[in-house]
This record gives sequence, structure tokens and C-alpha cells, in this order.
Amino acid sequence: MTQSNTILPPLTERSGVIRWLRKNLFGSWLDAILTIIGAFIIYWAAKGLFTWVFTVAEWQVVATNMRLFMIGQYPLEQAWRLWTALGFLMFLAGNSLGIWARKSYITTILLLAFPALLTLFPFGDEPRKWLIILTVVGVIGWGVGRTASEKLSRIVIFGWIISLPIFILLTRGFTPEDGIMPIVGTNLWGGLLLTFLLTVVGIIFSFPLGVLLALGRRSELPAVRFASILYIELVRGVPLITIFFMAQLMLPLFLPPNITIDRVLRAMVAVTLFSAAYLAENVRGGLQAIPKGQFEAAHALGLGSFQTMYFIILPQALRLIIPILVGQFIAVFKDTALVAIVGLFDLVGIAKTVLAQPDFLGLQREVYVFISLIYWVLSYGMSYLSQQLEIKLGVGKR
Repeated sequence: MTQSNTILPPLTERSGVIRWLRKNLFGSWLDAILTIIGAFIIYWAAKGLFTWVFTVAEWQVVATNMRLFMIGQYPLEQAWRLWTALGFLMFLAGNSLGIWARKSYITTILLLAFPALLTLFPFGDEPRKWLIILTVVGVIGWGVGRTASEKLSRIVIFGWIISLPIFILLTRGFTPEDGIMPIVGTNLWGGLLLTFLLTVVGIIFSFPLGVLLALGRRSELPAVRFASILYIELVRGVPLITIFFMAQLMLPLFLPPNITIDRVLRAMVAVTLFSAAYLAENVRGGLQAIPKGQFEAAHALGLGSFQTMYFIILPQALRLIIPILVGQFIAVFKDTALVAIVGLFDLVGIAKTVLAQPDFLGLQREVYVFISLIYWVLSYGMSYLSQQLEIKLGVGKR
């Protein structure tokens, strides 16, 4: 019997706090000076920030107007419809995590526990109850997804497809005022609710349109190619606020007097058309990265042009540009703040109305720090999910 000896790595490669500090922060006298200066700057900034947050800032403005920040002027007696729609999305999210991300425990815990963490904010007793229910629904959906079969996974995909129409239908309603779900006009939609809808609609509808424009720009038909190029370059040559002004102010001038288009719908179309032009160029870059041999191999197997593009080329191209696509989606989410300029009360528009209240004059820092935190959390959430998707699909690896 021979006792196996543990082979230790070389002394220079062994890990430890002291060794890590010396290697990364105090490797030389210049590194040590920069580390000390950086630590001083971080301490000075953090001290000032935390002092303001915990002792100076008046967060009552946020607590009092939390309902406006979240749903605008949406009637409180109909808010249960929004919670029901969120519960449906939370159940689908739990199903999806249980089916396709069974080993991503950190992602699962963060997403499922997110509603429970929101109870720390001053939402009130009624919203806290609904947030706890959302967490429970998400956990139940995850448990169902863990034991799911292939048939259930197809049902979940179909559920995601119909989730947006269901959400909009529940939000708007479809019965008269004395019905179960009376219609709530879009003029009452606002806050994070409107920002969420503008973002989701813009992403969902701009993606297929952008793919079609990218394919059209590479088409061998001159009419299709030049029309795609003209649209892409024309839209990319103007800022988004120009598209909003055209949709909100100029479009009614070209319509008959008896025809009106909802303002929120016009904003959704503007976001979709603008985002599609940029997304088309991102997709075209991914298509150009595919070697010509892929096309030749597909044709050698007897695949037609549509089959080659749908089964062979597009999956590879979209896989390559996942970081760019998510970056574009985050930009769409943040660019929706521009609708406040044309009179829609999204998250930024609601912030302006809150600051106009006589009781909260001069509290710009508190309000804008709060909505900035919302934008950062949601943007970082999309970025984190993108990184997990890249790891799962092996982007950048062969």
C-alpha cells in the first residue's frame, strides 16, 4: 500500500489573499501608489453617497408616488388585471427555468426571488401581498417545469407567443364600464407599465422586421435590395426623437379627419421601425461572418435558398451576434424615455409630473436616482441573461 502524495502547484501559482493583493494591487511601487489613490477616491465617493442616501435624501417623494411610478394613472380598482398578467408571465418564467435552465441555480434563485425582494420597497400592504403571490407562482412554475416532458415544453413556447396579446388584452380590457374588465384608455397608462409595453412591443416586432431587412439588403433582386438600403439608411440617418415627432405630430396631418390612431400605438410603431433599421445592420454583420462554404455545402445537400437560410445560415448568424442583439434591446429599453418629450407619461414622464407637485419641489435628485436604479436593474438583468445564454450556446467557442 503506497500513500498517494498531494502534488501542490508551484509556489508562484498558489492562491491566497496576501499573494493576490501583492500580484494585483501592490506588484510595484507604482501599482501601490495607484491602489492607495484609488482606495481614497472610492472611500470619498462612497462616504458621500451613503451619507446622502441614508441621512440627507428625502425618500418620501418615492414612497408617496410609488403607484404613479409603477402604473401611472391606471385605476387602482382594476390593478388586479395587471397582477394577473404578471402572474402568468411569472409562471411561464418558472416553467422556462425548470425546463431549459435546470443547472442555472443562481439565475433561477435571482429571478424567482426578485418579486419577494421588491417587498422591501414602500409599495404598501396590497402590492406586497401580490408580490409574495408572484414569488409563489414562479416557484410552482419552476417545480412543474422540472418534471416537464417534451410536450409541456412546446406548450410553454406557445404560452410565450401568446403572452403579449394576453397582457395587452388584460391591460386594456374588453367590456363596457359596467363589465368585468372595463376598457382602460391608453391615456391612463403610464410609468413603468408604459415603458415595459413600449420596450417589449418594440423588441418583438423589430426583430423579424430587422431580419427581413438584412436579408433584403443582401438580396439579388435590385428592387428589394435598393428598397431595403433606402429604408435602413434613411431611418439610421435621423434621431429617434424625429421619428416620435413625425408619429405624434405629423402623421395626423396625412390622415382623414374621421380617422385617428392611438398615441401609444403610434409610439410603439415608431420604436419598432427605428429599432428594426439598426437591428438589420447587426444581423447583416452576422450573415457576412458565415463562410461561403456553408452556403455551398447546403446547396450540395440539395437544400433550396430558403431552407439554406432558415436551417443553416440564420441560426449561426444570430448565435454570433447575441451580445450585439442584447445591446440593441437594452438601447430600445432606455430610448423609450424619449416618449416623455411628445407627451406620453412613461417612467421619465411620470418623474416630471411628480417633481411638479408643490410638496416635492426641488427633490430632483431623489426622483432621478430612483428611476435610474430601475433602468439599471432591468438593463443589467437583460445583460446577465444574455451572458448566461452565451455560455449555454457556447458563443465564442468551437
